[in-house]
Amino acid sequence: MSLLETLASPFQFDFMVTALVIATLIAVPMALLSCFLVIKGWSLMGDAISHAIFPGVVIAYAVGAPYAVGAFAAGMLCAAATGFLKDNSRIKQDTVMGVVFSGMFGFGLVLYVKIRPDVHLDHILFGDMLGVAWRDVAEAAAVAAVTVAVIGLKWKDFLLHAFDPTQAKAVGLRVGLLHYGLLALISLTVVGALKAVGLILAIAMLIAPGAIAFLLTRRFSAMLAVAVLVAAAGSFVGVYASFFIDSAPASTIVLTLSLAFMAAFLRASWRARAVETAHG
Repeated sequence: MSLLETLASPFQFDFMVTALVIATLIAVPMALLSCFLVIKGWSLMGDAISHAIFPGVVIAYAVGAPYAVGAFAAGMLCAAATGFLKDNSRIKQDTVMGVVFSGMFGFGLVLYVKIRPDVHLDHILFGDMLGVAWRDVAEAAAVAAVTVAVIGLKWKDFLLHAFDPTQAKAVGLRVGLLHYGLLALISLTVVGALKAVGLILAIAMLIAPGAIAFLLTRRFSAMLAVAVLVAAAGSFVGVYASFFIDSAPASTIVLTLSLAFMAAFLRASWRARAVETAHG
């Protein structure tokens, strides 16, 4: 077999093609949202929602409902509970999120052990990218389309709310709607990524693209574009490389994004030292 045939071999398998497509699709909304999470300092919120939707998935399986419905409902419940506790107590937001998401995740594990649904839920925790169907690809495409449309129309409002909620309220923006709208998009995106990357690894894809773009750019519009390119490329490379090294695609994607972050950090550090030297 020639080198070209070897490099093209992953595309000969349907499961690899669907994995490559869905990985790229879920990368787009996650990359866009990651920029706002990084700017707003909401990294833990993404983690909280990723873990909190687990009981919703278990309950949905138990009652015979689509697990995406249960997951989204649980994610919004987590977001609402976090907002309520923050506004009605002296506890800081990161502490509230830690309590809420760990409690929800623990509740999900208790339900899972108690109910023991017929469908094995390990793929919900760790992803099953090689087992996705074209229906899952269509769902991921729908989630990506909704997220891109909303952010495309309201990214400036979301950005002002992320930097200065007081100023956003002063200029007449509906701060509450922006707050919970962003949380709803996060929940929807995590639900769309369940089959592919699972709950545990979703947080990495919700944070890494934005963090990498933040190190490489100075304008937010450029940050959005760079984050999407980094996430899409990292997802494609991760799935493609997993075929040859015989590893889990989701884990390989996260490893690829982690290496990209290290490279971006080293580049930013080198540039900062070069500037200091030039001015010194």
